[in-house]
Amino acid sequence: MPWLRAIKETARSGLTIERASLTPLIALRGAVGVAVVIGLALALGSAQLAVSSAFGAFASGVATFQRSWRPRPVLALAAAAGLAASTFLGYLLAPWPPAFVVLLAVWAFAAGMAWGVGPTSGVVAALTIAVMLVTVTLPTTVLGALAHAGLIAVGGVVQATLIVLFPVRPWGERRDTLADALAGVADYARRLRHDPMASFDPEPLMEARSAAAVTPRQARRRPRQLGGYRALAERFRPVLASLADPIVGGAQLVGPERDRVRALLGAAATVLDATARAIRRGERVRIPEEALEVLQVPETGPVLTGPARKAAMRLIALTDDAVDAAQEPVEITRSIPILPRATFHTVRKEVHGPPGWPGDVTDETPFQEAIEAAEAAEAAQEERTRRRVRRPRHLHRPTLAALVPVALRTFRREFRWSSPICRHALRLAVVTAAGYLLGQALPPEHGYWVALTAVMVLRPDFSRTYERGVARFAGTLVGVALAGAVMGLAHPGAYVSAALAVASIGAMYLLMGTGYAITSACTGAYVVFLLGIAGSLWSQTVLERIWLTAVGGLLAMLSYAVFPAWETPLLRDRLADWLDANGRYAIAVLDCFARPAERAPRQVREALLDARAARLEWEQTAARAGAEPVRHRGRLSRRSANDAQSALVTMGRVTMLLEPHLPERDAKPSEGAADYAAALGPAVTAAAEAVRENRAVDWAPVHEALSRWWARADEPPPVDLRTADLLTDALDDLADAVNPR
Repeated sequence: MPWLRAIKETARSGLTIERASLTPLIALRGAVGVAVVIGLALALGSAQLAVSSAFGAFASGVATFQRSWRPRPVLALAAAAGLAASTFLGYLLAPWPPAFVVLLAVWAFAAGMAWGVGPTSGVVAALTIAVMLVTVTLPTTVLGALAHAGLIAVGGVVQATLIVLFPVRPWGERRDTLADALAGVADYARRLRHDPMASFDPEPLMEARSAAAVTPRQARRRPRQLGGYRALAERFRPVLASLADPIVGGAQLVGPERDRVRALLGAAATVLDATARAIRRGERVRIPEEALEVLQVPETGPVLTGPARKAAMRLIALTDDAVDAAQEPVEITRSIPILPRATFHTVRKEVHGPPGWPGDVTDETPFQEAIEAAEAAEAAQEERTRRRVRRPRHLHRPTLAALVPVALRTFRREFRWSSPICRHALRLAVVTAAGYLLGQALPPEHGYWVALTAVMVLRPDFSRTYERGVARFAGTLVGVALAGAVMGLAHPGAYVSAALAVASIGAMYLLMGTGYAITSACTGAYVVFLLGIAGSLWSQTVLERIWLTAVGGLLAMLSYAVFPAWETPLLRDRLADWLDANGRYAIAVLDCFARPAERAPRQVREALLDARAARLEWEQTAARAGAEPVRHRGRLSRRSANDAQSALVTMGRVTMLLEPHLPERDAKPSEGAADYAAALGPAVTAAAEAVRENRAVDWAPVHEALSRWWARADEPPPVDLRTADLLTDALDDLADAVNPR
């Protein structure tokens, strides 16, 4: 899009105020941490010391509000350590301006590279630059520098201590994330009742997986409810989709079997919603009896057959597992245990068939033997469950110390000219040094605000940088105007100014999720009140803050325009990566039919995770590219990109429909599946390269393999053949979308 339109769209997005869940107790705790540090500094030291130390508690508190699954005390302590180190080094080199500028540039480059580890690391690293710019303007000796650095570190220690002493809903974010995943699957089940082709957003499941990774210490303390449901939510989705789909393996769109499918989907959604509610609140699961009645093999009425019956039986088993996985009391209105009753009807149908079926017999001996075998199997399963409880398995998250080698590998991987992270680091280093020199050349006392604003605005992509630039200026204008009016009318003293600063920072912590404009307004007011503690003239502070913030924001935005890292040229690469990942996922599933004795469910699972990660990369790149004022030769038009995305979503969905129908290890190998998978692999690899190079995609080998499979297939065609047919249609749609016209 044109530059003017791009700036207009990013400005509108930056000024948008979003609805967010407020956490007043957590915000109050963070504000108390800042108040404790300021109060101690005022009581035991000076106003200048209070101003300096407040930034440590403020920045450490900001670190604890970042989106991260690490313990909040660890984030506060890590931020405090980085703040203290940057402050001390800044004080050491402040008397020699050239050396200090070099330090700023090197530190800013390292902070920019920290984005390769993750957004939280990038934000916290940027805060260390900001504190270095602010605190070193206060004159001191080397011993004074040590004292300032130590006091800033104390701010982080205070925040960490308050988190430990006054925990607010421990494990709450992980509970919410897991509950959102279960609720998302429940909503999917309800939508499938009316739309068998309903779409599904896998992001909640991906967030739940990220939240499930814990350190060994966290694994010992994690509530039991958080240990078993995520995998069940993952297993529910393909079973629900397969049960609802009328083409691959589900019931027809009309008739009694479809009514039975709708009832099963609704009951499964009820169970999932009840489980999500229990996990979110940390209480026992309460499941309506009506839902449990539906989730049994019926003795009368419509009975599913074929692949739909297999999917229904798996859904019933998964529901039983979902109730048992919490290892907490399950409150229902019946006295008969869930699993034995389900087993009773299942075994009766397997041995005799439902009452009234042809072949129903009166001899109960085989039936009783089957029941005893099922009870023995159930007891063995319970014993295995108890062993898993004693020796829990979990996704591993490295500790901070173990993260250092990971960060170094990331640094080496991203240290190249074409890397967006490296370009961001170079941009940040140059802008920080240039902003500091510009601020020193300007007459205002607080010229460092130019570099500080540029550091806080710059991000690795165009849209966020320009959104934050506009939001920073607008929010600062409002915040300093309101704070200046209060200072001008009330003329508060040091302690009242400190209280107002704490109130401002508490409001920022509370409203941080609503948008960067509000965050900037609260931060602007905080700075005005904080400098009022040291006796700075409010009128001078307000005017300087406004126009220096504007200069810093413009410098950051101009730097991105001069030295960009556009996402638009990466669209074809991201699309090719997604196609390649989807192809490997499809081949992993088809291999289970081709070689059932060698089936590896873990291989299928890993391929699915890779496909989801590739889809997320594509969606993020496409969203950022849509806001960029740039054209690229060989680019995808918006319509082509949307059509290609739809085709790859269909490809992943069709493959997922086949998962509930994977054969047992003793099943007969499928020659057609083996032939089709052998043709699909090289074709996908060649197609991915063609997409990258803007050449035509050719699926002729895949069509030939599919034709051979249809020629040797029996009637009715097997479920894997019907899936391969739909998969080929999706590949053709992709070719229509990306082939040059």
